[in-house]
Amino acid sequence: MDKIIVEKEVVVDGGGGGNGTGSNVAWALAFVVIVGIIVGALYYSGALRRLTSPQSPQKVNVEVSAPAAAPAR
Repeated sequence: MDKIIVEKEVVVDGGGGGNGTGSNVAWALAFVVIVGIIVGALYYSGALRRLTSPQSPQKVNVEVSAPAAAPAR
């Protein structure tokens, strides 16, 4: 039985595959924008404000009175 050896030359592309400095900068800017949108939405919805600012007790002025007595018949 004879052995057959097959060789194939593989060329590796050294550039432009989405791993360049420009691509990394673009992804970093996109990430910052997305995080900014999420934080802004949380802040303006009030969820982030409740977490970051201390809760002060709210005072409510309520006057309670009994109804006037009905006249006797």
